[in-house]
Amino acid sequence: MPPIWLVRAEVFAVVLLAATTRSLRRTRTAALVAAWRKVNDMMPDMGTMLAHWAERAGPHSDGALLPPHHERCLGCGLDNPHGHHLQVHRRGDGVVADHVFDERHVGAPGVVHGGAVATVLDDLFGFLPYLVGTPAVTRQLTVDYLSPVLVGVSYRIEATVTSREDRKVFVAATVSDFDERTVATSSAVFITVDVEHFARHGGVSGGSPTPPVADDHRDTGREGEMGQQRG
Repeated sequence: MPPIWLVRAEVFAVVLLAATTRSLRRTRTAALVAAWRKVNDMMPDMGTMLAHWAERAGPHSDGALLPPHHERCLGCGLDNPHGHHLQVHRRGDGVVADHVFDERHVGAPGVVHGGAVATVLDDLFGFLPYLVGTPAVTRQLTVDYLSPVLVGVSYRIEATVTSREDRKVFVAATVSDFDERTVATSSAVFITVDVEHFARHGGVSGGSPTPPVADDHRDTGREGEMGQQRG
């Protein structure tokens, strides 16, 4: 039998570990709630968002520079210091952008990280709802990387709507260098939503500062509404 002092030390260690674990859980929970509240406070109220969407939805003439999704958008927001600052123009029934990836987007040396390419493609797709005339969110995104996308090289990225099926909007895009060599292609499915979708998921002031839940995937005629919060 171990000495009593060793037993007491082991019991004390177990109690201390349990108390530390509870404290860390409370800290992580508080930090998560604080982060969602910060995001919630940064977003406009519903009236502002409705007016903003009405402005963004056009009409936009062919060749027009399209307004960003919002100022903090990772893809196109001018006020996001970590963003791509994508500038998108309407071209016929589609959209187009010329973009140069920089050192922030490196994966392998000199090569753009695939996630950065996917981010820009997803964001470019997010401008097509301006032409469709209703907000929509990403349900599915596929990228085929045909050749390395290089840092410091200018690429032309073009996207268009290929078809629609009820609330589903099917879109496709290409990434090409200025020798017109295609280096990546992408397809995606977007789901049309109403503006209140963003309030339900805490993206608008007054919404609940909690993460999106999976309930919107239920087969109730609102399938897939839990997409990315872009609009």
